[in-house]
This record gives sequence, C-alpha cells and structure tokens, in this order.
Amino acid sequence: MTEDSDTVLGLSERRCWHAVRVIQGLLALVVGYALVTVDFGLVVNAGIPLALTFLPRLVRREFGHEMGGGLALWIAAAAFLHAVGALGPYERFGWYDSVTHTVSATLVAGVGYAVVDALDQSAESVDVPGEFRFVFILIFVLAFGVLWEIGEFASAGLASVVGGEPVLAQYGTSDIVFDLLYNAFGALLVALWGTGYFDGVSRLVGRRVDRSDGTS
Repeated sequence: MTEDSDTVLGLSERRCWHAVRVIQGLLALVVGYALVTVDFGLVVNAGIPLALTFLPRLVRREFGHEMGGGLALWIAAAAFLHAVGALGPYERFGWYDSVTHTVSATLVAGVGYAVVDALDQSAESVDVPGEFRFVFILIFVLAFGVLWEIGEFASAGLASVVGGEPVLAQYGTSDIVFDLLYNAFGALLVALWGTGYFDGVSRLVGRRVDRSDGTS
C-alpha cells in the first residue's frame, strides 16, 4: 500500500528518494570519518541520524506502510542537518542550531498530529476539535523539546564525570529559550499548513490502535 505520496519543494517522488539515498551516503561517510578519527561524539551524532533515514524502510517492512518520498526526504534532511551541525556549524554559527530545531520540531509536530488524529478517527467516543489539535501539537512539541534539553544537560553532566566532550552540546539558559522558541515555530508551521503530510502516518497509527482494541 502506498500513502504519504506528497513531495516537498516540488520534487518528484523518484527524485525525493534519490535525494534520500545521497543523504544516506553522505552520513555514512561522516560515520566512517568519525570511526577513523575515534570521535565517539560524532559517531553518535551521525550514526543515529543515519539510522533514522532508514525509518521509512523499517515501517514498510514491519507494518506494510509505504511512506512517500517527500516525508522520507523530510526525515533525512532533518537528520542530515543535525549530523552536519556536529561537525562544527553548531559552534560557529548561532543561527544553525535554530534551523535544525525548527526542522526537527516539524517532524515531532507531525507525530503529535498523527497521534491525536488517529485517536479521533479510531475511537467513536473521542471527538477532538480543531482548536484542541492545534494546542496539542504545540504542547507535544514543547514537551519533547524540554526532554531534549534535559538530555543535553545530562550529557554535559556525564561528560564532566567520565571525561571527554558531551555527546549533546548545551550552550546555557539563553540557548534553551531560543531552542524552545524555534521548536514552537516549527510546531506552528505544521499545525497551520503541514498536517497533510502526516495523514498516512495517522492512518497507520489508527490501524494499530484498532488492532490493540480488537476492533479490526
């Protein structure tokens, strides 16, 4: 079954998938460089994003759901931006962190939308008005952002105990404020204009909810 067929930036489905393959190759090169230079932090910051680019394939294999090339490229682009940031742009360019947080937040917002929409569509007793969906997406993204910031502090604390550089960089309280601000901006973009990209994911989550309830 093929869903989520929307593309991004006007690219065709095929070109989106080609771009995903290119990004995977570049991330693999970064992981290889990190291994050769014995840079554990870079291994994590490039290895996990590389793994995330294979999420569409995992979903197809495990759930029989075909993500569209646009959504797959969206995921890969967010992963690539983070991995590249770990090479230096995070420290050199203050705006780069804001860009990555915004792009990543749009994906988190999409997941939040898929969850609330699936519950609305799957349960007859649940009726979620549009205003609540909007608020839920914002809260969902901000909650995830807070967890991410806690993870950054935990990474810094662990590095101070065991030595070495933290896997996740943290630049102080002002950085937290701006991170959460751009997380909210990414959530707003999806809540207002981008939910359609995640309708297929919503249907997938809805089918899983139905099966867990024994309704299908």
